[in-house]
Amino acid sequence: MRYIIIGAGAVGGAIGGRLAEAGHEVALVARGAHYEALRTHGLRLMTSEGTRTHRLPTVDGPAALGELRPDDVLVLAVKTQDSEAALKAWGPAPVAGGGTAAERLPLVCAQNGVESPRIALRRFRRVYGVCVWLPATLVEPGVVSAAGAPLTGILHLGRHPHGTDETAGRIAADLEKAHFEAPVVPDVARWQYAKLLGNLANAIEAVSGVLTSEEGLALFARVRAEGEAVLTAADIAYTGEEEQKRVRDNKIRFEPFDGSERGGGSSWQSLDRGTGTIEADYLNGEIVLLGRLHGVPTPLNELLQRLANTFARERRAAGSLPVAALVRLADEAVAFVQEERAPRP
Repeated sequence: MRYIIIGAGAVGGAIGGRLAEAGHEVALVARGAHYEALRTHGLRLMTSEGTRTHRLPTVDGPAALGELRPDDVLVLAVKTQDSEAALKAWGPAPVAGGGTAAERLPLVCAQNGVESPRIALRRFRRVYGVCVWLPATLVEPGVVSAAGAPLTGILHLGRHPHGTDETAGRIAADLEKAHFEAPVVPDVARWQYAKLLGNLANAIEAVSGVLTSEEGLALFARVRAEGEAVLTAADIAYTGEEEQKRVRDNKIRFEPFDGSERGGGSSWQSLDRGTGTIEADYLNGEIVLLGRLHGVPTPLNELLQRLANTFARERRAAGSLPVAALVRLADEAVAFVQEERAPRP
């Protein structure tokens, strides 16, 4: 199978580079300065084993790749806010022998959140969800750091909305040969919702920096508790922390190669690069949506969604809001909702 990585940034670049190292045919899809760097210099992938350069076919859309092949696998690794545009572009792409990508090819959503597989099902017949557990950073255009060791990442994989099939097994086998653990599970959404709860910290990290202080961690505990209450009200199952620990414990250490402190995650990276967009609508915003549907107040996640979007839109510096100031805003948001919901005389 040939793997076409749609969005060869941090996660996509790490997956694509590792698959290429394992001998698989890989094509990268990127845009802007990253596209130019990949085309000119190749993908420089930094791992615990050193830095390798992979000169892989790189395109900016399906037309540049030509007719797709029946054994192609599309790996969607763009941020969720960019999924609609990517799916609209790739769905109608013709496949050799007849039909389109949306009709004939598997689409693997290797992204945070739970929304992209739902968006994809509107166009693609065969959609696979992935719970992405992969510490990776787009260091600069053309350079991706994947600092996980001894495994590069753990990628739970399954059909969306549920089930498994032979294709999932073949993809997982390829990933297993490429420094990943890739369990094929019939309930991948359960893992994705668990990851969503962890990703609620992304907005905190984006606006106030990496979570290290007791004050910041305590705020995240409140934000996560709000998310758990919403999932319970919506009767949505998610993997518990003990089960996650059993599966992941001691399999991935995160050790920056230069000995520096850990950098920020995906949302922090979006602000740091000044992209103008951020994934908060599909992380904290997912909790807000479910809360509104099921009558559960979500003032903390609403606040974080709004702040993250404001920071992205105004291109404010990542981590520039002091944690203490963020906690004050959070307390005010909760107090406002409590007052609003209090019985009136």
